Amino acid sequence: MTSSPLRVLIADDHPIVREGLRAVLAALADFELVGTAASGREAVSAAAECRPDVIVMDLHMPELDGVQATSAVLADHPEVAVLILTMYDDDEMLVAALQAGARGYLLKGASHTDIAQALRTVATGGAVFGTGVANLVLDRLMGRAAAQAPFPQLTPRELEILGLLAAGSGNQDVARRLYLSPKTVRNHVSNILAKLGVADRAQAIAAARAAGLGPPAVGS
Repeated sequence: MTSSPLRVLIADDHPIVREGLRAVLAALADFELVGTAASGREAVSAAAECRPDVIVMDLHMPELDGVQATSAVLADHPEVAVLILTMYDDDEMLVAALQAGARGYLLKGASHTDIAQALRTVATGGAVFGTGVANLVLDRLMGRAAAQAPFPQLTPRELEILGLLAAGSGNQDVARRLYLSPKTVRNHVSNILAKLGVADRAQAIAAARAAGLGPPAVGS
């Protein structure tokens, strides 16, 4: 007998992210999108109405943030699995989300395959921590202070984009991975160059790799 598809609710205040995730789920036969929410309060209401198996939850939303919404949902529906999908890898947010009951924490640069696998894992009672997040969990468990992120002048989104550039991604790939428009990515890249005080992408990538983002520089 074929099992029923996993019922998924998407909670994110950015329409382009919701549409991107909708497209991911539509391509997979074992998932069914049962609702969307654009705020934390809408997520709580939708969880009661749609009865999802899994909620993909952003952290920064109006009315209630993702941590508060997760706590409220699980207070009434402890059977629901919550997967945090966010651009922020801050360890305090990570700990708060886990304390609220989230079973997974991925960054928005995760591939579609990683997101799908994470949904399956948390729905069956497992826990998922994406690349860059697992180290924060280990640091917390072992009592180590997290290392200061490079380039503190950059916003979390700019740092995320710089890391993808350093890993070899072009603007189109960055836009696809982060559910952004190419124009938005170009604007971010321009801001990154200005903040780093470099003349072009090649110099920005070299600086990023020297700071440990992306693959090591040739000859290092």
